[in-house]
Amino acid sequence: MQIADNSVVSFHYTLTDDQGQTIDSSEGREPLTYMHGTGQIVPGLEKVMTGRVAGDQFKVDVAPEEGYGVHYPELVQELPREAFQGVQDIQPGMQFQGQGPQGVINVTVTKVDGSTVHIDGNHPLAGQTLHFDIEVTEVRAATAEEISHGHVHGAGGHHH
Repeated sequence: MQIADNSVVSFHYTLTDDQGQTIDSSEGREPLTYMHGTGQIVPGLEKVMTGRVAGDQFKVDVAPEEGYGVHYPELVQELPREAFQGVQDIQPGMQFQGQGPQGVINVTVTKVDGSTVHIDGNHPLAGQTLHFDIEVTEVRAATAEEISHGHVHGAGGHHH
């Protein structure tokens, strides 16, 4: 069966950056499973998955525009420590939710400098080309229940 909308797809992957460093991998774990055509993986990867079959192995480079987006400098800001009421020990890497022009935004603390907290509202992989090494392990038609819910259910059906 070829991958198409409403297919349930399982695949192993290794994601690397431009320097060849592994960012994420399914190695040693279960394959990633998703429903094709529902936006559950980055658009550039979903496009190249279309038409593939179980057993296919391939590499693909996904540009930022089709991955986690371009890096927006305006999402990098400095805030006074007082903006983090109730948080005693602010450290780089901590994540918070804030209010942006389009609603809720997730931000990551990148640096704490005295009374100033540096934050970045970009996805950590924004602006990066994503290099995927893929092995499709299974393709099946989604069940009617999965299609109506918009996501894959585990073995035996509905598990939420």
